[in-house]
Amino acid sequence: MADDLLLVRARELWVELADTPVEFCPSGGAMVVVAPRSRLSPPSWTGIVRIGDAAIVTAPSVWSAGMVVDAARKLTHEELVDVARLRAVLPVLDALGPASLFYLGRDGFLPAHEGTGVEELPIGDGGVAALLALAREEEVGESGLEDISSPAFCLRRGDEVVAAAGYRSWPRSVAHLSVLVAPHCRGRRLARAVASAAVAHALDARLLPQWRARLHPSRRVAVALGFRELGAQLSIRLGGVPVDQGR
Repeated sequence: MADDLLLVRARELWVELADTPVEFCPSGGAMVVVAPRSRLSPPSWTGIVRIGDAAIVTAPSVWSAGMVVDAARKLTHEELVDVARLRAVLPVLDALGPASLFYLGRDGFLPAHEGTGVEELPIGDGGVAALLALAREEEVGESGLEDISSPAFCLRRGDEVVAAAGYRSWPRSVAHLSVLVAPHCRGRRLARAVASAAVAHALDARLLPQWRARLHPSRRVAVALGFRELGAQLSIRLGGVPVDQGR
Protein backbone atom coordinates (compact mmCIF):
# COMPACT_ATOMS: atom_id res chain seq x y z
CA MET A 1 0.00 0.00 0.00
CA ALA A 2 2.82 2.45 0.87
CA ASP A 3 4.53 1.77 -2.46
CA ASP A 4 1.24 2.27 -4.29
CA LEU A 5 0.84 5.69 -2.68
CA LEU A 6 4.41 6.65 -3.58
CA LEU A 7 3.74 5.56 -7.17
CA VAL A 8 0.60 7.69 -7.39
CA ARG A 9 2.30 10.78 -5.95
CA ALA A 10 5.36 10.40 -8.16
CA ARG A 11 3.18 10.11 -11.27
CA GLU A 12 1.17 13.17 -10.27
CA LEU A 13 4.38 15.18 -10.11
CA TRP A 14 5.60 14.27 -13.59
CA VAL A 15 2.17 14.70 -15.14
CA GLU A 16 2.16 18.28 -13.84
CA LEU A 17 5.69 18.90 -15.14
CA ALA A 18 4.61 17.72 -18.61
CA ASP A 19 2.58 20.95 -18.93
CA THR A 20 -0.03 19.34 -21.15
CA PRO A 21 -2.83 16.78 -20.62
CA VAL A 22 -1.20 13.34 -20.30
CA GLU A 23 -1.39 10.33 -18.01
CA PHE A 24 0.45 7.18 -17.07
CA CYS A 25 -1.69 4.42 -18.60
CA PRO A 26 -3.00 1.98 -15.95
CA SER A 27 -2.36 -0.87 -18.39
CA GLY A 28 1.29 0.14 -18.84
CA GLY A 29 3.14 1.24 -21.94
CA ALA A 30 3.89 4.80 -23.04
CA MET A 31 1.76 7.84 -23.79
CA VAL A 32 3.42 10.33 -26.16
CA VAL A 33 2.25 13.95 -26.41
CA VAL A 34 3.41 17.17 -28.06
CA ALA A 35 4.47 19.58 -25.30
CA PRO A 36 6.98 22.28 -26.34
CA ARG A 37 6.95 23.79 -22.81
CA SER A 38 7.40 20.49 -20.99
CA ARG A 39 9.67 20.49 -17.95
CA LEU A 40 10.57 16.83 -18.45
CA SER A 41 13.54 17.88 -20.60
CA PRO A 42 15.47 20.91 -21.87
CA PRO A 43 13.73 23.03 -24.54
CA SER A 44 13.52 21.33 -27.97
CA TRP A 45 14.41 17.94 -26.45
CA THR A 46 12.18 14.92 -25.90
CA GLY A 47 11.53 13.98 -22.29
CA ILE A 48 10.83 10.43 -21.12
CA VAL A 49 9.78 9.49 -17.59
CA ARG A 50 8.94 5.95 -16.54
CA ILE A 51 7.23 5.36 -13.20
CA GLY A 52 6.43 1.73 -12.55
CA ASP A 53 5.46 -0.07 -15.76
CA ALA A 54 4.14 3.02 -17.55
CA ALA A 55 5.81 6.03 -19.13
CA ILE A 56 4.96 9.48 -20.41
CA VAL A 57 6.89 11.13 -23.23
CA THR A 58 6.79 14.81 -24.14
CA ALA A 59 8.02 15.80 -27.59
CA PRO A 60 8.70 19.33 -28.87
CA SER A 61 6.91 18.87 -32.22
CA VAL A 62 4.39 16.73 -34.06
CA TRP A 63 7.21 15.27 -36.16
CA SER A 64 9.28 14.16 -33.20
CA ALA A 65 6.20 12.82 -31.40
CA GLY A 66 5.38 10.66 -34.41
CA MET A 67 8.92 9.30 -34.46
CA VAL A 68 8.72 8.37 -30.79
CA VAL A 69 5.28 6.77 -31.13
CA ASP A 70 6.63 4.48 -33.85
CA ALA A 71 9.71 3.64 -31.78
CA ALA A 72 7.70 3.01 -28.60
CA ARG A 73 5.79 0.22 -30.33
CA LYS A 74 9.07 -1.71 -30.61
CA LEU A 75 10.25 -1.16 -27.03
CA THR A 76 9.28 -2.24 -23.53
CA HIS A 77 8.70 0.40 -20.85
CA GLU A 78 12.17 -0.32 -19.48
CA GLU A 79 13.81 0.00 -22.91
CA LEU A 80 12.28 3.46 -23.32
CA VAL A 81 14.86 4.80 -20.85
CA ASP A 82 17.76 2.77 -22.30
CA VAL A 83 19.88 5.02 -24.52
CA ALA A 84 21.42 2.14 -26.47
CA ARG A 85 18.02 0.67 -27.37
CA LEU A 86 16.65 4.10 -28.32
CA ARG A 87 19.61 4.74 -30.63
CA ALA A 88 18.71 1.55 -32.46
CA VAL A 89 15.28 2.90 -33.41
CA LEU A 90 15.64 6.71 -33.27
CA PRO A 91 18.17 9.29 -34.57
CA VAL A 92 19.40 10.25 -31.08
CA LEU A 93 22.04 12.99 -31.24
CA ASP A 94 22.45 13.64 -27.50
CA ALA A 95 21.14 12.22 -24.25
CA LEU A 96 20.91 13.38 -20.65
CA GLY A 97 20.59 10.44 -18.30
CA PRO A 98 19.08 8.08 -17.67
CA ALA A 99 18.70 8.87 -14.00
CA SER A 100 16.96 6.56 -11.56
CA LEU A 101 14.05 8.05 -9.62
CA PHE A 102 13.67 7.14 -5.94
CA TYR A 103 10.91 8.11 -3.49
CA LEU A 104 10.43 7.74 0.23
CA GLY A 105 7.53 7.73 2.66
CA ARG A 106 7.88 8.31 6.39
CA ASP A 107 7.26 4.65 7.21
CA GLY A 108 10.19 3.57 5.06
CA PHE A 109 12.72 6.13 6.30
CA LEU A 110 15.94 4.75 7.81
CA PRO A 111 17.54 7.78 9.52
CA ALA A 112 21.32 7.97 9.75
CA HIS A 113 22.05 11.44 11.14
CA GLU A 114 21.53 11.12 14.88
CA GLY A 115 24.70 11.86 16.82
CA THR A 116 26.71 12.77 13.73
CA GLY A 117 27.08 16.50 14.44
CA VAL A 118 25.06 17.64 11.44
CA GLU A 119 24.32 21.37 11.66
CA GLU A 120 21.72 23.46 9.86
CA LEU A 121 23.04 26.45 7.93
CA PRO A 122 21.13 29.12 5.99
CA ILE A 123 21.15 29.26 2.20
CA GLY A 124 24.15 31.22 1.01
CA ASP A 125 26.34 30.39 4.01
CA GLY A 126 30.04 30.94 3.30
CA GLY A 127 30.97 27.43 4.38
CA VAL A 128 28.62 25.91 1.82
CA ALA A 129 29.99 28.24 -0.85
CA ALA A 130 33.50 27.06 -0.01
CA LEU A 131 32.39 23.44 -0.38
CA LEU A 132 30.91 24.19 -3.79
CA ALA A 133 34.21 25.75 -4.84
CA LEU A 134 36.07 22.52 -4.01
CA ALA A 135 34.08 20.37 -6.45
CA ARG A 136 34.27 20.27 -10.23
CA GLU A 137 31.68 22.26 -12.13
CA GLU A 138 29.92 19.14 -13.41
CA GLU A 139 29.77 17.71 -9.87
CA VAL A 140 28.19 20.91 -8.57
CA GLY A 141 25.63 20.82 -11.37
CA GLU A 142 24.90 17.16 -10.76
CA SER A 143 24.39 17.74 -7.05
CA GLY A 144 21.93 20.63 -7.48
CA LEU A 145 23.09 22.06 -4.16
CA GLU A 146 23.25 25.61 -5.53
CA ASP A 147 19.49 25.51 -6.16
CA ILE A 148 18.15 24.30 -2.80
CA SER A 149 15.31 26.18 -1.14
CA SER A 150 15.69 24.44 2.23
CA PRO A 151 18.41 25.10 4.79
CA ALA A 152 21.72 23.30 4.15
CA PHE A 153 22.46 20.37 6.46
CA CYS A 154 26.23 20.19 6.90
CA LEU A 155 29.13 18.38 8.48
CA ARG A 156 32.41 20.07 9.32
CA ARG A 157 35.95 18.86 9.79
CA GLY A 158 37.48 21.63 11.83
CA ASP A 159 36.17 24.88 10.35
CA GLU A 160 35.65 23.40 6.88
CA VAL A 161 32.24 22.28 5.61
CA VAL A 162 32.99 18.94 3.96
CA ALA A 163 29.47 17.65 3.24
CA ALA A 164 26.10 19.31 2.70
CA ALA A 165 22.59 18.36 1.67
CA GLY A 166 19.28 20.07 1.20
CA TYR A 167 16.29 20.03 -1.09
CA ARG A 168 14.50 22.18 -3.60
CA SER A 169 10.72 22.49 -3.40
CA TRP A 170 9.08 21.03 -6.49
CA PRO A 171 5.38 20.98 -7.47
CA ARG A 172 2.99 18.56 -5.77
CA SER A 173 4.75 18.97 -2.39
CA VAL A 174 7.88 17.16 -3.57
CA ALA A 175 11.30 17.77 -2.02
CA HIS A 176 14.05 17.16 -4.59
CA LEU A 177 17.18 16.13 -2.68
CA SER A 178 20.68 17.51 -3.32
CA VAL A 179 23.92 16.24 -1.77
CA LEU A 180 27.60 17.13 -2.15
CA VAL A 181 30.72 15.87 -0.36
CA ALA A 182 34.20 17.42 -0.65
CA PRO A 183 36.42 15.34 -2.97
CA HIS A 184 38.96 14.55 -0.22
CA CYS A 185 36.27 13.29 2.19
CA ARG A 186 34.32 10.86 0.04
CA GLY A 187 33.77 7.23 0.96
CA ARG A 188 33.19 8.00 4.65
CA ARG A 189 29.37 7.86 4.72
CA LEU A 190 29.14 11.63 5.12
CA ALA A 191 26.60 11.88 2.29
CA ARG A 192 24.31 9.49 4.16
CA ALA A 193 24.41 11.59 7.33
CA VAL A 194 23.70 14.99 5.77
CA ALA A 195 21.11 13.58 3.36
CA SER A 196 19.35 11.89 6.26
CA ALA A 197 18.99 15.23 8.04
CA ALA A 198 17.61 16.86 4.90
CA VAL A 199 15.13 14.02 4.38
CA ALA A 200 13.95 14.26 8.00
CA HIS A 201 13.35 18.00 7.52
CA ALA A 202 11.34 17.34 4.33
CA LEU A 203 9.23 14.65 5.95
CA ASP A 204 8.51 16.90 8.95
CA ALA A 205 7.24 19.46 6.43
CA ARG A 206 4.95 16.75 4.95
CA LEU A 207 6.83 16.73 1.65
CA LEU A 208 7.57 13.75 -0.57
CA PRO A 209 11.36 13.24 -0.80
CA GLN A 210 12.61 12.54 -4.33
CA TRP A 211 16.12 11.30 -5.10
CA ARG A 212 17.41 11.35 -8.69
CA ALA A 213 20.63 9.40 -9.26
CA ARG A 214 22.81 8.46 -12.22
CA LEU A 215 25.87 7.10 -10.39
CA HIS A 216 26.06 3.99 -8.23
CA PRO A 217 27.34 5.75 -5.06
CA SER A 218 24.32 8.06 -5.14
CA ARG A 219 21.95 5.12 -5.59
CA ARG A 220 23.63 3.36 -2.67
CA VAL A 221 22.99 6.30 -0.35
CA ALA A 222 19.33 6.50 -1.40
CA VAL A 223 18.76 2.80 -0.73
CA ALA A 224 20.53 3.03 2.65
CA LEU A 225 18.03 5.71 3.71
CA GLY A 226 15.04 3.60 2.66
CA PHE A 227 14.23 5.17 -0.71
CA ARG A 228 12.42 2.96 -3.23
CA GLU A 229 13.43 3.04 -6.90
CA LEU A 230 10.21 3.54 -8.85
CA GLY A 231 11.37 4.64 -12.28
CA ALA A 232 13.77 6.61 -14.42
CA GLN A 233 14.07 9.86 -16.39
CA LEU A 234 15.81 10.41 -19.72
CA SER A 235 16.04 13.36 -22.12
CA ILE A 236 17.06 12.94 -25.76
CA ARG A 237 17.72 15.31 -28.64
CA LEU A 238 16.65 13.92 -31.99
CA GLY A 239 18.38 14.56 -35.29
CA GLY A 240 16.89 15.01 -38.75
CA VAL A 241 14.20 17.47 -37.63
CA PRO A 242 12.55 19.15 -40.64
CA VAL A 243 13.23 22.91 -40.73
CA ASP A 244 9.59 23.88 -40.33
CA GLN A 245 9.17 21.46 -37.40
CA GLY A 246 12.30 22.48 -35.51
CA ARG A 247 11.34 26.12 -34.96
